[in-house]
Amino acid sequence: MEDRILILDGAMGTMIQRRGLTEKDFRGDRFAGWHVDLRGNNDLLCLTRPDVIEDIAREYVGAGCDIISTNTFNANAISLADYDMAGLAREISRAGAEIARRAADSSERRVRVAGSIGPTNKTASMSPDINDPGMRAVTYDELFDAYSEQIEGLMEGGVDMLLFETIFDTLNLKAGLDAAVSVMKARGEEMPIMLSVTIAGKDGRTFSGQTLE
Repeated sequence: MEDRILILDGAMGTMIQRRGLTEKDFRGDRFAGWHVDLRGNNDLLCLTRPDVIEDIAREYVGAGCDIISTNTFNANAISLADYDMAGLAREISRAGAEIARRAADSSERRVRVAGSIGPTNKTASMSPDINDPGMRAVTYDELFDAYSEQIEGLMEGGVDMLLFETIFDTLNLKAGLDAAVSVMKARGEEMPIMLSVTIAGKDGRTFSGQTLE
């Protein structure tokens, strides 16, 4: 990074959409009888269609990316609860990291793997109910626990860094950063952390109203 700009890969979701995968692809054999629809649960493909995810990662490596991110944006217990799959968060995170690691290591260049960590589908700073402004859909402790589990899986799978993506609420992020520090300390490991913040409007604020400062 002292010598040149490093190139990060692009979107995963649109690349998956191009593959025209069906409900059967998302279910695979393991989840063939699952009681809710699974199409759209892109992170689950790390378990049911790892070949597709690795192929996409290798495409980004072949295009010259220096950093590729894991297919784990929603691989946390809070987001996966929508599919009744909260218990798979750590397994999916680890599998996603292992897939990206294989793709990165297939290159003669040095390619790094960033563990993708999304904001979850809940906000800790604002109420989802305009009639009850004091209500919160998630607590800091719930976020901390969910992020800790995901980060443990990503580190077990061999990521080089952590990437908190699409940050819209700095309280969610605070829980994630605290979880990252806690897990690293417990494992006796350190790695870089990257942040990708979503900014809305001309005033440069997050969706929950904070400035970058």
